[in-house]
Amino acid sequence: MNEFSCLPCGHIYGMSCIKKWLKQRRNSGKCPQCNMECSMKDVRKLYASRVVAVDEESDKRIRSLETKCASLESKDGDWRKKEAGWKKREAALHLDVKNLKEKNTYLEQLLLDMQSRQSGLMDVTGNSQWRYESERNYNPMSHGKGSFCNFVFQKAFPLEGARIFDMDTYNQIVLIAHKPKAIGDVHLLSKLSLISPFEMQDIVLPSSANGVRDMHISPFDNTQVLYASLGKKLSVLSFLSGTPVLDYNLQVPAWSCSWDRNSTHYIYAGLQNGSVLVFDTRQTAGPLKCLAGLTSNPVHSLQSLAQTSSLPSGARSILSASAIGPCQWNIDSEERFVVPEPYDPDAYDQGVCISLAYCPSSDDIVVSHRPKFNTLVDVPNSQFWPTPYVTGQGVQGSHVLLKRTGCDNYQKMGSSNANVSDIRLPKCVIIDTQNQNRLFVSGDEATCDMVLQELPSFRTIQRFEMPAQVRDVRYSPSHGMLGCLTGNSLQLFRTNLK
Repeated sequence: MNEFSCLPCGHIYGMSCIKKWLKQRRNSGKCPQCNMECSMKDVRKLYASRVVAVDEESDKRIRSLETKCASLESKDGDWRKKEAGWKKREAALHLDVKNLKEKNTYLEQLLLDMQSRQSGLMDVTGNSQWRYESERNYNPMSHGKGSFCNFVFQKAFPLEGARIFDMDTYNQIVLIAHKPKAIGDVHLLSKLSLISPFEMQDIVLPSSANGVRDMHISPFDNTQVLYASLGKKLSVLSFLSGTPVLDYNLQVPAWSCSWDRNSTHYIYAGLQNGSVLVFDTRQTAGPLKCLAGLTSNPVHSLQSLAQTSSLPSGARSILSASAIGPCQWNIDSEERFVVPEPYDPDAYDQGVCISLAYCPSSDDIVVSHRPKFNTLVDVPNSQFWPTPYVTGQGVQGSHVLLKRTGCDNYQKMGSSNANVSDIRLPKCVIIDTQNQNRLFVSGDEATCDMVLQELPSFRTIQRFEMPAQVRDVRYSPSHGMLGCLTGNSLQLFRTNLK
């Protein structure tokens, strides 16, 4: 502890210092500061652990500097916010520039195509010989009965973790099931308006959903969506209110689902164990029927078949697809059989079925396959079909066109080789335009293109380059709108053919 002392006048000094000062002055001792007389006997000891000398000028200067620092930090925060806004604006401008470039490319190629059509190529008989070539990037082609197939790029919407979607062009909305990485283990159903400024509303799905496998907007009430999830749920959701209308608990995860095309009361779920459940929405306790599958392969696709004249009135049939191929289920009689029937060796040698597209207006079916890499037909429910290749690189597969010619009859109409996914189960679609040939729309796994092919020839009509592999394709005939979903974007195209 330091020794301090106090003089009678009140001034404080160190004990050793004041002693030295007074000894030097002998009998005429005075305070060094105020000159008040004092002697050694007048000095009083003080005991203190710490003595601080306050410099008021320095203290004022410090407070002023602290205020300036706080002001600079506030201004820095404001500039950072402005910089973030500028970067966001810059990204939006880059996207606008990209869209304008793509539109310009399309217009230039359209002009060249029209010029070539006007000039033509004259053969020896003097007839005009048009050029039919497969072009990339928005080049429209002529096809079937002199029609003009012209799908035009409309707009792209960036998304993250997109998996599946559906369109309701009557209400001008798109529903997308996705799982953004930024928000962790949360699955969203996002409602995107197709009217500027293209607002998006997120509906957070219950954590028990654990990922949407299939999803369809109701053909009778376009405010409701049916979705199947890996969390052992089959749900009907009102996307206007964001609340569930029906919620069925399942014993095993659902991989696919479908509304009944001919009745407002029935919905279906294809399960991971190969079976199909039939639900009457007027009964909320559970399924009406459980139809046992031919194998335990997951039912990855499910379609309600259109009513035909060969079916008894009120009879219901559905078409499913698993690894072994498509299968028809007659609900009332509980019959099931692999399509086509009778047995067609060529159809069964195609490989592993990974996708099923069905056109109810024409009863066309396109089944997509990838190669079969082992001799087992049944694989464990939780595994994809084994493959010796590096996953995600794509393989050489095929598309097979079948025609439903009666109640239970199917005829093979054509086939085509294709670059298909070796790990995913992408969605494809058949477009039936009025008085025109049908178009089959799928993804090319090797080039990341969306490919439009004429049926039954599978001749390529248009190709659109996508930013990533195609996951889901949907078409809305009411507005001639075609949507293509990849893992990071939704792209919309439109045509005048309806």
